[in-house]
Amino acid sequence: MRGKLLAQATLKMLAGLAALGILLFVPAGTLAFWKAWFFIAVLFVPMATMGMVLLVKAPALLAKRLQSKEKEPAQKNVLMLSAVMFIGGFTIAGLDFRFGWSALPDAASYVAAVIFLLGYGMFAEVMRENAYLSRVVEVQENQRVVDTGLYGLVRHPMYLATLIIFLSTPFVLGSFYAGLIFLIYPALVVKRIRGEEAVLQKDLAGYAAYMKKVKFRLLPCIW
Repeated sequence: MRGKLLAQATLKMLAGLAALGILLFVPAGTLAFWKAWFFIAVLFVPMATMGMVLLVKAPALLAKRLQSKEKEPAQKNVLMLSAVMFIGGFTIAGLDFRFGWSALPDAASYVAAVIFLLGYGMFAEVMRENAYLSRVVEVQENQRVVDTGLYGLVRHPMYLATLIIFLSTPFVLGSFYAGLIFLIYPALVVKRIRGEEAVLQKDLAGYAAYMKKVKFRLLPCIW
């Protein structure tokens, strides 16, 4: 099982790396886009590390994370719009480098990278707390409600982590204008959460009670 998972994870990561390279370096018109290389390292080094940890300690969770075929029609639309956002945002970042639209200092990229990694650390903690963390909206066999740790603060800490990760991404790349594209992401997260909660209320025992216990979906004291 682990050998097959390793092959699947490696192929998926290499495909993602190739796609990201095309989206960044082709619009930039050069491989000398150093902030793109910096972002690739910030993204893929912890991703590969987390993948290896899951492979050894939680292969079942890794298998769920590799599954990406969404069943809910509304969620398919969210994923499609997310893909359009990423394509547009990374393309704009490359063009921004080529034509020098933004004048962000290098320090902004370093600060954004720290924020990105903090978001990734939160994501890793969520995965440690919740063994049911599939990439698709579904209720799994024998699934139970997780209400401790970060899940005791907000109902969807994973999406909070992705907000931190993706909203810092364009600034790691040094592009203010790509940041405007990535501002679409919070709206997509809200739509995904609403759809996910409808499924969980209907199919996951105890989730309605959990919603009463933990009032906020994404941001403590806000929403």
